[in-house]
This record gives sequence, C-alpha cells and structure tokens, in this order.
Amino acid sequence: MTAERHVVAVDVGGTSIKAALVDRDLRAVEVLREPTRRTGETVDVAQIAELVNRLGEGHDVVGAGIAVPGIVDDDLGLVRAAVNLGWVDVPLRDRLVEATGVPLLVRHDVRTGGLAEFTVGAGKGAADALFLPLGTGIAAAVQVDGRMLGASGYAGEIGHVVVDPGGAVCGCGTRGCLETLAAAPAFARRYAERTGRTIADAAEVAALLATDPDARAVWRDAVDALATALLMAVTLFGPAVIVIGGGVAEAGEALVGPVRDELLSRLKFQRRPEVVRAALGQDAGRVGAALLGWQAAGE
Repeated sequence: MTAERHVVAVDVGGTSIKAALVDRDLRAVEVLREPTRRTGETVDVAQIAELVNRLGEGHDVVGAGIAVPGIVDDDLGLVRAAVNLGWVDVPLRDRLVEATGVPLLVRHDVRTGGLAEFTVGAGKGAADALFLPLGTGIAAAVQVDGRMLGASGYAGEIGHVVVDPGGAVCGCGTRGCLETLAAAPAFARRYAERTGRTIADAAEVAALLATDPDARAVWRDAVDALATALLMAVTLFGPAVIVIGGGVAEAGEALVGPVRDELLSRLKFQRRPEVVRAALGQDAGRVGAALLGWQAAGE
C-alpha cells in the first residue's frame, strides 16, 4: 500500500514559528509551534529545517512551503531583508533544501496568505484580486491575470503609500504612511492622543464606536486612509475582488462595510471590485504555505 503523501507548511515569525504536516486536502495532520530561536539578533535558519525534518519523520513528505516576512524574492527563495528576523541576503530556499532534502518554495508571508485566499478563500476564482491584511504592519498581495506580482520581493508595500502628507512619522521614516492610520497599533495610539486614555487595541476602539465620538473619529480616519490607498491600487491593478484580512478585520462589517462604501463612492471609470472580509483568518499562512509545498512537489 502506498503511503499517503504530505507537505510541511511553515510560517516564520519574529517571536514564534508555526509548522504543520498537511495532507492533500490542506488539512493539518500535526502542528508544531515553537518560540523563534536566535543567535544574537539573528533567527537561526536551522530551527526551520529541524521542524521540517521532525514533522517528516515516518511520513512521505514530498514538499514544503515557507512563509517569511520582509523583502523576499519568491523566484530565488532569497530573503533580501527581514528586519525582525535579523536577516540580510539569506538564501533561505537553498539552505533549507540542503538541510532537509525536501523540494520547497519560500514566499513573503502576505503573498502566501494571498495565495490561500485567492485559491480556496474569499478570492477564489478571481484572476485579478488584492489581499490586504491589516496587522502590526500593512502590505498587499496583488494578483493580475492569474499571476502574483512579486517584483523580486519589492511589490505590495501599500502600507507605505502616503495618505496623509502632514501626518505622523512612520517607522520607515516617511510622514503620513497608511500604516500610521490603519495598522493595528495606530488605533490605540491615535485614540490615546485624542483622549489621554489608554486602550489596548483596535478591537477596543471598535467596541466604543456606538458611544464614543473619539473612537468614531479614529475609525473614520482609518477608513478614509484605506479608501485612499485602495483607490490607487484599483486604478493601477484593476482587481475584481479586494479581500481584507488581519486582526483589524476581525471587526467584520464595522470595518469592511465603510471601506467598501467609501472606496466605491470615489471610483469614476475604474473597475468596481467586490470588497469582502478574508475567509481563512489565522489559517491563511498555513494554507498558503501548504499550497506552496504542493507546488514545490510538482502537484
């Protein structure tokens, strides 16, 4: 009897690494999660190989997919820069293939999530689509004519589109980037600046929308900023579907609805996309990495 074939899906983060053994139906058979191991300030690549090898013990593993943050050249499997991992010009694919003997692909974490949403999630079936996860930072995965845009790792940095030239200075050094208004930390920071009161996160701002005008102002600014950035993206790339995900999107229609309405109100000649909430939530990285693993296996 032929052993069932599997792939390993790995999602690398600055604080933890999640890995899963995944079957052909994209179901996780076994899951591992470990604190990210570092040598000084540099994440240890060997830990990723160890997880792939451990999950592969006793199984027919035919491929692996690795999702990582930073500037990632998907075609070369090269991490050009990942600040929170301490990596510069790390040939991650080649090093992991050597350490595991498993065919694998490496991709930026947002493009990996986008692959999942465009293949089996909220953007399924759309040749032209955009995935916008709103988390600690903001980036986008853009698919045009069925092909994901990578630009050697530099595509998709929509979080650093300037939407408020006189606004706050972003972590990148530019003033008024989208992240200063609509990334997850911006909600609590801007609410505290307006009120002097400390709250934890965007979810707490969302909970105050019905009763607190300051919360509504912070939310409205984020919606306007997102609509401004998405108007540029729609004009440039013409997506038929925009999928909004990440932690901030847990607010559901309280966020997605106003962004949809504001964006559509600004469109003139452009394509009018559907604007929907992501379907896969926290599973997008794992599902996307598994899809990469099956691609690496030639299936």
